[in-house]
Amino acid sequence: MSNVTAAMPRRMMADFQPAVYQGVMSAIVRVLAADSTSNATRQSWQKLIDSGPATGGFRALLSARDQFDYDCILHALLHRELSAAQWDVLVGKFSTHKANRVGAIARSIPRIVSPAPALFIYKATTVWFIPKMKGKQGKRSTDVAVLPDEFYDMNTWDVDARPDSTRTRWRRGIHKCLEELEEGAVIHVTEILEREQLIDCSA
Repeated sequence: MSNVTAAMPRRMMADFQPAVYQGVMSAIVRVLAADSTSNATRQSWQKLIDSGPATGGFRALLSARDQFDYDCILHALLHRELSAAQWDVLVGKFSTHKANRVGAIARSIPRIVSPAPALFIYKATTVWFIPKMKGKQGKRSTDVAVLPDEFYDMNTWDVDARPDSTRTRWRRGIHKCLEELEEGAVIHVTEILEREQLIDCSA
């Protein structure tokens, strides 16, 4: 084999675009799921990877372990480059690690600027992160953050029983603040994925 022939695979790999993730939201979910994957559960996590759709691109060439390592590396990169508020809003919204999610929500509450009283801000913020789930609570996993049904009753958010119009305006403002923060975080993640050439732009 000539030196030119031997160098061809290396040159081809250098020209290859490593589109590891098929979309921004799937990347965010995978990265935050990796944060909750322990050695004891890694085997089941790898089965989820292996059972996924067989797609082309760089990820199809990776072993389950390599895919998991990519998720962990991106987790560290996002944690470093996102602001604390952006990181917490993503963890609070999308993480499957209950303790991490609860901690992120708790850190997000003091960042909310609203004329509403503290109890209202606390409950309105929490239900945005943990929307009401369908089904009976007894059938839900204990690993999922769940709020009691009465937590979603806005009448319990304000002990002074202000008019519905006032409480609705407060809730809308708080949720808009969180939605804008989430949008900014997703945009920032998109920029990082594109910069690192980890996103499949054709998807």
